[in-house]
Amino acid sequence: MHSRSAAVFWTILLTLCISHGLLAEPLAKEEIDRFVSPLVDADYCVGLVVGVVDDGGTRVYGYGHKSSKDDTPPDGKTVFEIGSATKAFTGVLLADMVRRGEVGFDDPVQKYLPEGTKVPQVDGTVITLAHLASHTSGLPRMPTNFAPKDAGNPYADYSVGRMYAFLAECEPTRPAGESVEYSNLGMGLLGHALARRAGKSYEQLVTERICSPLKMNETRMALTDGMKPRLAAGHDADGNAAANWDIPTFAGAGALRSTGDDMLKFLAANLRPDGAGELAEPIRDSQSPRTGADAANDIGLGWHVRRKPKFVWHNGQTGGYHSMVAFSPEKKVGVVLLANSATMQVDAHALALLRRLMGDKVEPPKVRTPVKVGPEVLEAYVGQYPLSPVFILTVTREGDRLFCQATGQAKFRIFPASETEFFYRVVEARIVFERGEDGAVKGLVLHQNGAKMPGPKRK
Repeated sequence: MHSRSAAVFWTILLTLCISHGLLAEPLAKEEIDRFVSPLVDADYCVGLVVGVVDDGGTRVYGYGHKSSKDDTPPDGKTVFEIGSATKAFTGVLLADMVRRGEVGFDDPVQKYLPEGTKVPQVDGTVITLAHLASHTSGLPRMPTNFAPKDAGNPYADYSVGRMYAFLAECEPTRPAGESVEYSNLGMGLLGHALARRAGKSYEQLVTERICSPLKMNETRMALTDGMKPRLAAGHDADGNAAANWDIPTFAGAGALRSTGDDMLKFLAANLRPDGAGELAEPIRDSQSPRTGADAANDIGLGWHVRRKPKFVWHNGQTGGYHSMVAFSPEKKVGVVLLANSATMQVDAHALALLRRLMGDKVEPPKVRTPVKVGPEVLEAYVGQYPLSPVFILTVTREGDRLFCQATGQAKFRIFPASETEFFYRVVEARIVFERGEDGAVKGLVLHQNGAKMPGPKRK
């Protein structure tokens, strides 16, 4: 082919590829700002770091502050707790140990626990390692004997012995493999079992098998001396200082701390497994859907897999931090958001940015701005609202701020969108108060995950 004809051919081909979404054009920083900066501007996050992988390469940008007392913006070397995003690492660990012949996907977890440890069964179905990694074990989200002495660091005193004691008494409502129920207990048990099989701590295992090969030198459970001064201060959804979490027993469910630079290395390995050496096969296995999780998602080994448009993701939240990792294996684009505020609002912005990276025409999510509501209006909402006989929302007031606490959960502030509608910053949920014909507050409706849950005001 002549050179001029070749140039015309490739120009036409490139144009067709871009117009049909086959190639993703690199996003300018100003476009990334549109999707991320509203979280800081509207005080949802004290600070955050966004990492992007697209045809423009790998980039990291920081927004806001490392803490309320330090106005330095975070950067790619700033350390954050990544919470449940740790589960993606645990899924890769399992697949890697299967590849090495150390364990099998269908091995009973009982095999790797001390002799005499009881693991529940339903209808004779044993809980396997794959069940734990895909949240199909039948185990609950959390054990019922989880009763932290320090609410600010709730996992710190939960021991292996207490986990074994719960397993001995647990009576699942269905056999393993029947359906998906997200379980911190299950993934924590998996990390514990894998570590026992390897004869190492979970941190030693994940460092040796994943972090070292990928040169992720600042992804650890315990902060190294070099990481300590670069730790971003954690904050709750209201901007108050929050303590760091230590998660020894459930390490595989959420104990890792990392940086934007390191998480981009993990993201890059997941986007292009062929460049990950011996981790290539385990990474592919971890992303492969194993069962349906809900109407929109499948689940692999740790990872969630969105069906349409297809992308792989996992988020995480501790008392003072939130993380989201999401990527499109087909289009080779991905995003990491690490925030030093505990708010799930991060997820919507991260996923919208991913869709934009994928070439979709999407706009940033709208950020709610609170309005001013008089104290007399707030006081009228104070009270208890049973959503069921055993699940009650308790609304309290502190000055010009309204709080809501669900049975067995922490108290969170709710922000007024109007005199009757309030929204959370910690999760995607809102509350609408209802008044009777006499003007008195008669109840509320909790809107969350597409459900509407009414609760009358207790007399």
